[in-house]
Amino acid sequence: MGRDPRYDILFEPIQIGPVTAPNRFFQVPHCTGMGWQYPRTLAAMRKVKAQGGWGVVCTEYNSIHPSSDDLPHPYASLWDDSDVRAHTLMTDAVHEYGSLAGAELWYGGANANNLFSRLPGMDVDSFPNAKGHPYQTRAMDKQDIKDLRRWHRKAALRAREAGFDVVYVYATHGYLISNFLNPRVNTRSDEYGGSLENRVRLTRELIEETKEAVGDRCAVAVRFSADEEIGEDGQPIFGERREMFERLADLPDLWDVNIADYSLEMGVSRFVKEGALEPYMQWVKSVTDKPVVTVGRFTSPDTMVSQVRRGITDFIGAARPSIADPYLPKKIEQGRLSAIRECIGCNLCYASDSIGVPLRCTQNPTMGEEWRKDWHPEIIKKKTSEARVLIVGAGAAGLEAARALGERGYEVMLAEASREIGGRIAREASLPGMSEYIRVKDYREQQLLEMPNVEIFRESRLTVDDVISVEADHVAIATGARWRKEYYDDECFRPIARGEALTRVFTPDDIMDGNLPNGPTLIFDGDGYYMASVIAERIRADGHAVTLVTPSDSVSDWAGKTSERWRIRTQLHRLGIDILPSHSLTHFLGDEASLNCIYSGRETKLPVQNIVMVTARKPNEGLYKALCLRLENEKRPFSLTRIGDCEAPGIIAAAVYAGHRYAQELECEVDLDIPLVHDRIDVGSKG
Repeated sequence: MGRDPRYDILFEPIQIGPVTAPNRFFQVPHCTGMGWQYPRTLAAMRKVKAQGGWGVVCTEYNSIHPSSDDLPHPYASLWDDSDVRAHTLMTDAVHEYGSLAGAELWYGGANANNLFSRLPGMDVDSFPNAKGHPYQTRAMDKQDIKDLRRWHRKAALRAREAGFDVVYVYATHGYLISNFLNPRVNTRSDEYGGSLENRVRLTRELIEETKEAVGDRCAVAVRFSADEEIGEDGQPIFGERREMFERLADLPDLWDVNIADYSLEMGVSRFVKEGALEPYMQWVKSVTDKPVVTVGRFTSPDTMVSQVRRGITDFIGAARPSIADPYLPKKIEQGRLSAIRECIGCNLCYASDSIGVPLRCTQNPTMGEEWRKDWHPEIIKKKTSEARVLIVGAGAAGLEAARALGERGYEVMLAEASREIGGRIAREASLPGMSEYIRVKDYREQQLLEMPNVEIFRESRLTVDDVISVEADHVAIATGARWRKEYYDDECFRPIARGEALTRVFTPDDIMDGNLPNGPTLIFDGDGYYMASVIAERIRADGHAVTLVTPSDSVSDWAGKTSERWRIRTQLHRLGIDILPSHSLTHFLGDEASLNCIYSGRETKLPVQNIVMVTARKPNEGLYKALCLRLENEKRPFSLTRIGDCEAPGIIAAAVYAGHRYAQELECEVDLDIPLVHDRIDVGSKG
């Protein structure tokens, strides 16, 4: 199967200054949760992107000096020759497959933490730390600006020495250079402030000096915002941006254009759809002849072609789609569109970096495991025997286990109790805004349909005797979990209602099953992620009064790590859903809920007719335990494992990972004492 001619334009080589990208697929700079701490992990991950056909593969942000330190958020660095050697691991890997390697140079200003280096940051003025830490920056004087320019030039030279082909001047996202451009932030009275020409001066100098330093061999790119202020979605407030852009238009070799609202640029699929930046981009290419790249969580090749042909962009920029499927370009080139693992826009990748751990992905369980586990998104070791595998449960874990085992060549039987496969994926995808989550099921179902060695048995609720009678060599129980009605008080689960009142206590499973409350409803969120808010939306859509109560100080607290908490709260207010943070739920009498302020202990009575408990889940482990009990006094005829939510309830990504891990490790030796290698400096090594 070959490439559809409609997509030929995506595979045209594009000149970027002194270098040429082999195609239009451009993995823009994105954080990885790896940074300078995990150079081998990082290099292996970027290598897979180049293998998968991304014409340009960039780093995350590279600090140019210790006074721009962002720990605990992992970042890359170009401080010294050690950094050069570390980055060479990546550039060599990327070049091996004919792709260009890009490095983004970064100085954070008030947006850097500096908790590791303990050096004072510098910015246009002495600003409070933008991350909320109790520190301020030093107001830059003329010598500071000279120092910054010198550090930037040295970092560019190190980038060239490390083998990078594209070097970025990073002038957006609220970091130092963008603050010089911002008319509200930059109130300096010297030649670097005041007029537009003065505010653009530093950016111009950095572009010119970077080109002078490395432009003979490296392309110089500028990351720049198309709009000046955050407004309503899709309604740009351009301000002076076009005039700024026109003054700089011909200086760099490439423009990487994004927008002021990061929650839209990096928006979750619940609120932001593919190609959302187009209204902001329409004027950019009319102002410059230099190639332009932008993002839009592109997964459809037709959308990609449309953007290029209509002059919106020259390159298809991507971070999240390249994480979900590093082989997206190659699959388009080979005409294997049904094999694309489309990004679902859950932003778990973003959350991983926010927490400070290597990237995780719901769709791609191999992400971040390329080096330490030697996992690859498209290549998996073949089976080691003719064993037959029975998987009970076709949810996230079961589907992925079946898919990966099928790829390995095993004969797989996948038994699902219901008619519809997908488990919680299909159920959650029916909730407001969650439709793109169905891609997790659809991708795996499509792959399984193409595997003659995998058979799916629907409406097949298995008993202990059924499992034994199959005579499989390996059995994996992936029967999922159900939401609990109890309240977890940090020590134990306890009921919040008894008798008749208990009949009006619901769970998310009830809502997804179509068993909906009638009348004023309290949603109690002890989970802290997205579930409580989408359940609140669903009940509100039926016209019922809804109050969301949480013991946290903020709504959907964990969703702050996925960049969606602000949008969730905005949505709840827009829908008229009341919010009561910092309160625990003590009991429900059927017409009234008793709440306690977690700080003062003050009790509040809230008249409601229903409660929906979004707290914790209980594993559906009955079949697994019954099998263990039946076989405990006899030699087991098969290996027995529980995976996914049945073992330990978590997010969908955790279940997918559990299924993949089971498939990867089946009939392989795994040292349970040292299950993975550790990417760190070995202080005892002579190397």
